[in-house]
Amino acid sequence: MSHENLLDGPAPTHLPADGPDGDARAALAAGSSPRDVVPVAPASSLVWALLAERALADEGDPVAAYAYARTGYHRGLDALRRSGWRGRGPVPVDHAPNQGFLRALLALAEAAEAIGETEESQRCEQFLVDSGTSAEEVAGLR
Repeated sequence: MSHENLLDGPAPTHLPADGPDGDARAALAAGSSPRDVVPVAPASSLVWALLAERALADEGDPVAAYAYARTGYHRGLDALRRSGWRGRGPVPVDHAPNQGFLRALLALAEAAEAIGETEESQRCEQFLVDSGTSAEEVAGLR
């Protein structure tokens, strides 16, 4: 039996729990710093998002934050595509493996705004909305 999507849109995309963000979460839970986790899980959006958030908040370095966030964003796009995402549709924030990508996307919006890339910032915030969430909801994950 197949189930039809009654909302006439793509089904939600759920990244796998055992992917790179899962490896990163395990290393972080064991006490590793985000920087030390990069060689363990370089394809993890989460670790790049954490580095971007730290660069924005603690270090006041929006240029570094932009680079970290852009890396996490692209790693996340790759993972989403491997999971069947075709450029649109929900990426549920309540699914923990999706949170690294969404956090990287928010950090990219914030870093872009900080360096004067207003169009990029707005595009990223719209991407969050198009994914079924908001900047506020994703910021609450921090």
